[in-house]
Amino acid sequence: MPAAATREAIDDDPEQVRAMPMVLRIERADPPSRTPLLEAAAAAAVAVCLDPRADDEWHEPLVSWLDVAIRKVARRARGAHWEAVQSLPGVTMTVDGAEVRALVPGKVVEMPKEVTRLQISGSEVPDVAPGPVPDGVPVLWLNPTVTMTAGKAAAQVGHASMLLAAALRADGQESYFDDWTDFRCAVRNPSRRDWAALHPGDDPLGAWRRRRVVAVRDAGFTEVDPGTVTVLAQLP
Repeated sequence: MPAAATREAIDDDPEQVRAMPMVLRIERADPPSRTPLLEAAAAAAVAVCLDPRADDEWHEPLVSWLDVAIRKVARRARGAHWEAVQSLPGVTMTVDGAEVRALVPGKVVEMPKEVTRLQISGSEVPDVAPGPVPDGVPVLWLNPTVTMTAGKAAAQVGHASMLLAAALRADGQESYFDDWTDFRCAVRNPSRRDWAALHPGDDPLGAWRRRRVVAVRDAGFTEVDPGTVTVLAQLP
């Protein structure tokens, strides 16, 4: 959306705020590297929305969340705490050994103790240079001009995979999902020149139609300024 349309939610009633918890598995002895962790986060977020249960038992909480804002809160877990969240409604995705579980959204004030006891801070992990982008997968380009923690970036790439799926569905391209069954996305860091060339500017619809690019514009609650484009999602 254009920057001027970025939703202002500063005055939202805290009792009504809804979010999708995203639990990042970060074991102390063997933490994952940043890129696979973010790729697992992107896959998990969209997997919840496209799961068959989204048309059934998960429908009401998902629609209530989507109708307001697609807020996500990333938390880290390890050991028994990681195992405990596996019983909560959601989807766990694994990429190159990195695991993330995205949970069905709900009111923040009503989150189960298995979630609220997990810490939000301390999600930094080793940043190892990734290999080439696999053939045929969407690429989620991180804004090279802003710094985000792994937790913040996990939420942003989760937004990106969801918006990409929504754009495909709005265009009537349901057949794309026949092959995109693992929801794999590549997360990469572009040069400033490439970022500028892909950026939709004031023409987000044109960017989608001509370059198959959708942008995530953040509300600015944490780490970045309101209206910042954090991720550009591009179809292969």
